Amino acid sequence: MSMPRQLSVLAVFALFSACALALDVNQATEAQLDSVKGLGPSSTERILQARSNGPFKDWADLMTRVKGIKASTATKLSAEGLTVNGAPYSNKGTTP
Repeated sequence: MSMPRQLSVLAVFALFSACALALDVNQATEAQLDSVKGLGPSSTERILQARSNGPFKDWADLMTRVKGIKASTATKLSAEGLTVNGAPYSNKGTTP
């Protein structure tokens, strides 16, 4: 296999791997949330309880409604693949 073709195959594999890691907080099951490094049973329960009142609009909404999730935690959870409505956490303009 030629070098450009090998690189293309690796790029496609990396793209699929990155997509597979994304987990949206509004769609995730309890088991899926528990599998995210940084979330344990109690934080997962708080997320599910808050989500039962309606889906999270964005990271600011999640951080406001779920005790214990601040900017530093959101940064770590996002790095582990957690998203809100498909969006990773960005602390630009987010202050809860």
